[in-house]
Amino acid sequence: MPGKHILQSIFLLMLVLARGSALLAQDALEKNLWYNEEKTAKIQIYTGTDGKFYGKIVWLKVPDMDGKPKVDGHNPDKAKRNDPILGLLLLKGFRKDGEKEYSDGTVYDPKNGKTYKCRITAKGDKLDVHGFIGFSWIGRTTVWTKAE
Repeated sequence: MPGKHILQSIFLLMLVLARGSALLAQDALEKNLWYNEEKTAKIQIYTGTDGKFYGKIVWLKVPDMDGKPKVDGHNPDKAKRNDPILGLLLLKGFRKDGEKEYSDGTVYDPKNGKTYKCRITAKGDKLDVHGFIGFSWIGRTTVWTKAE
């Protein structure tokens, strides 16, 4: 039945194209470095062994303070307050939720030592990083831009 083979071929082509576009979106998120809103840090986003997305600081505009590497001085865990900011894991445990959405993760703010629930929306050369406590409509969005 020739019609059946054509439908199967169309279905397979659609599946390949859908998977390819998802991989391109993933590649865009992961292949780029991202400036935080203030452009004081670059963040690298990558896929962990659990298949979730993570992001760490890989560059700081001002990496040292008083001749020593900047540290995570506001961390609620006193044992981590001397850990360097460079290499710090900011984004944890995101799952891809549609074409451009990443959800169910957390974002850590080293400026105050707090961790927030977070949702990320990819918008071309920008990422909307929305941190919140409780309900997502109560929170703050910062815009990260693709680094050169």
